[in-house]
Amino acid sequence: MDPQILQYVVAGLTLIAVSATVLMVALPYIQGDRLQSRMKAAATERDRLRREARARLEQEEERKSLRGQESRAYMRDVVRKFNLRKALADDKAIEKLRMAGFRGEAPLTVFLFARATLPFLFFALGLVYFFIVSDLQYSTLTKFLFSLMVAYGGIFAPNLFVSNRLQKRQESIRLAWPDALDLMLICVESGMSIDVTLKRVSDEIGARSPELAEELVLTSAELSYLQDRRAAFENLGKRTGLEMVKAVMTSLMQAEKYGTSLGTSLRTMAKESRDERMTAAEKKAAALPPKLTVPMILFFMPALFAVIMGPAIIQVMATNFSASH
Repeated sequence: MDPQILQYVVAGLTLIAVSATVLMVALPYIQGDRLQSRMKAAATERDRLRREARARLEQEEERKSLRGQESRAYMRDVVRKFNLRKALADDKAIEKLRMAGFRGEAPLTVFLFARATLPFLFFALGLVYFFIVSDLQYSTLTKFLFSLMVAYGGIFAPNLFVSNRLQKRQESIRLAWPDALDLMLICVESGMSIDVTLKRVSDEIGARSPELAEELVLTSAELSYLQDRRAAFENLGKRTGLEMVKAVMTSLMQAEKYGTSLGTSLRTMAKESRDERMTAAEKKAAALPPKLTVPMILFFMPALFAVIMGPAIIQVMATNFSASH
């Protein structure tokens, strides 16, 4: 190759390499900090979605409240006229309603009205079914007794509904509580007060557990207006009915009283809550084999016997048929 051409090729490659190096060094400064812009855009989008979700929730709650005011007027009259609160409600039932998320006088009125009217409704439905719809060949007295049994079930229907709601609510809080403690630990160690911490954690944990977010918002509000801050922490433990929540609230009360640090306590309790959640999952997994025994006997074993014994039975039948002919 001509030395002059080789010199031009080397000069061109050197120019390309120098230009690429300069471009790579200057590119971050030209583009700017894209990470910050992406984080800012993500935060803006998250805030927008959160505002839209809150607006929809407020509109739905407003519609529910308007419908509830119209539908509970006659219920309130019935409860007051027959004095059902004294006859059917006690402190334990009211506390159970609060733990299930039904607060105020309106849910209590609906609960008392349901307990008073559902037995009669169930009894009427039982009479219609046993005397008109069904073709059961029983005596009139037997059908009447069956209707009374259905009415007896209507007495416990409201309590069963509240108990199911309570269990689902506690399960949701129990599953999300360790994550909430981790978020609380981060907020406390960053220097936030407990009021701001609860409000911040409620915003972040809402997508995971709306029930826990609701309780934390109520506690944050109570801390702002109650004279005794200890009562706000105690109320959270009473509303949830969970021992793990009560233990954390006790630590918060001690920190409020003695001025101790919450970091170590929250870290330890978060680990204990997570271990407790894992233990509960292991218990459910260990309980599966006994629960699967009956389904296996009813559904898997007949199919297995049919597969194993089917060819032999067919062969024996074919042999007997051929021998008979």
